[in-house]
Amino acid sequence: MSTYFTSDIHGCYKEFKLLLEKSSFNCKKDYLWVAGDLVSRGPDSLKVLRYLYSLSLNNRVQIVLGNHDLNLIAVHAGVKNNKKENFFDELLSSYDSDELINWLRHQNLLKVDQNRKIIMSHAGISPQWDISTAKTYALKIKEFLSHNSYSLFLESMYNNKVVFWDVNLNGLDKLRYSMNAFTRMRYCYPNGRLNMFYKQSPNLVKYPLQPWFFMKHNIPKDYSVFFGHWSNLKGIYIPEPFVSLDSGCCWGEEIILFRWEDKKIFSQKFLS
Repeated sequence: MSTYFTSDIHGCYKEFKLLLEKSSFNCKKDYLWVAGDLVSRGPDSLKVLRYLYSLSLNNRVQIVLGNHDLNLIAVHAGVKNNKKENFFDELLSSYDSDELINWLRHQNLLKVDQNRKIIMSHAGISPQWDISTAKTYALKIKEFLSHNSYSLFLESMYNNKVVFWDVNLNGLDKLRYSMNAFTRMRYCYPNGRLNMFYKQSPNLVKYPLQPWFFMKHNIPKDYSVFFGHWSNLKGIYIPEPFVSLDSGCCWGEEIILFRWEDKKIFSQKFLS
């Protein structure tokens, strides 16, 4: 039995399945953790969701939601408009779209394995949080997304202005900040405030902006923190305990798989 980690599949089903074959992933005895952005940009989001959903029926997969997964849920709910670059048409018109998206919106934004000291989220963990705070607000968001009125919740979530954590924030703004931190975070200012606009490689961005993983954190050093979301970190030093999983498959680069037990990394280049 092995545990594998990947992220940002982005509908690149062909490359994803080849990667699983390379690693000898066994869907009957191994486990797969996916750090979000299962869909969008690639051509086969429907196939990716169907495959991961099938793994979930036997408890063989753990996923967290990324910004593109939330966008799919919002498009399906009529909260956001579908755009050509999403490649959602096949998925949204499929006979099982409601079932798949209902499954997706019942997923979390954070996974924590306390026994093995593993944390996974899509964009990362806010430098202003400890594990307990992260777990609390991930669970609150999951509860809202799982509720029948989830579309009303999503309508109020898209906000670039709530970028600093403060215990005195109102309840809605705490959720807005949490959504930004879990699914969209890249850079922070020295005081911990998020910058929601810069996406370039850290080689091209100067102080005072810093990658969130360079900030002082409250995460114990014996944890490993897996994240995706940021495809242009190749060649960038990433300090322990953080592990980047997004290698830009949907941009013509590659998709990677990290095996927990021996720390081996498998990769598959983009093919089409």
